[in-house]
Amino acid sequence: MTPREMNVTTHSLPTEQINPTDSAWQLHKGDRTLMENTQEELKTHLMQTDEEFRRLAEQHSSFHQQLEALEAKSHLTTEEEVEEHRLKKVKLQLKDQMNAIISRYRAQHVA
Repeated sequence: MTPREMNVTTHSLPTEQINPTDSAWQLHKGDRTLMENTQEELKTHLMQTDEEFRRLAEQHSSFHQQLEALEAKSHLTTEEEVEEHRLKKVKLQLKDQMNAIISRYRAQHVA
């Protein structure tokens, strides 16, 4: 079926070269958007410069590893299920605290 038969308008593409440093290109670089790249860069920066953020991230990682170990088991005891639930809550609290630091940093550095 041709575009005309499908009632679709076709447009020719521009012939100019695409510069990989153009912001439009960066929006779809790999599977990450520009915002995600910026978020990861900011997290990396805060890991290097903010002691509280680094401490929270290390705790989050530790709880994540503990949670993975529990989830790898084929069956959990009642105590392990309670611990799994506790770890998930603590991880979420840590993530919320880390996101608050990110938001505070952005607010201070955007203006």
